[in-house]
Amino acid sequence: MKSFASDVAFTPTVKALQEKRGSRSHYEDRDFRDSIDADIAAFIAERNSFYLATANAEGQPYIQHRGGPKGFLRVLDEKTLAFADYTGNHQYITSGNLADNDRAYIFLMDYATRARVKIWGHASVSDDKAVIASLMPEGYRARPLQAIIFRVTALHTNCASHIPQKFDAEDVQGALAHLQAKVDALEAELAAYKAQTPDALER
Repeated sequence: MKSFASDVAFTPTVKALQEKRGSRSHYEDRDFRDSIDADIAAFIAERNSFYLATANAEGQPYIQHRGGPKGFLRVLDEKTLAFADYTGNHQYITSGNLADNDRAYIFLMDYATRARVKIWGHASVSDDKAVIASLMPEGYRARPLQAIIFRVTALHTNCASHIPQKFDAEDVQGALAHLQAKVDALEAELAAYKAQTPDALER
């Protein structure tokens, strides 16, 4: 039987529920892909955080936030993502889970544009110093512990419904600085005009 990228999420039980509730025809495997294209790569390059989900040998799920400068999650090729994993709270839950169960999931969100990308795959940990160094963002003050290599099985983008619109503080500060510069320029122009024509302003 032919397989589809969406099979990673749409199990027989899920498909049966879609049939029962009338949504199966909408999800006829058309929206899932099994590789990263230029648009998805550009989206990933602009992210400064994402969520990584793993599960242990018993299937107990775990989600961990990962953050860094934009582009810290690297697209190595159309099937491979990787990032330097920094020293954290020393719980090692993600690393332990991947040692027992290499299935993993990445969830990326852009709140400003209300867009999201979901990626299923298999992940592994690398202690190779050269690999870690190649993935470490230049100038970023963090201590890398290891690298995580993520092999893409399927990915999906979906609608913006119910995603609240939020903006990064850095972006807001940049916009405010731009507006403040305009205000300062206008105030300077007004002050210069007042200095040149005080009598006209008084009348």
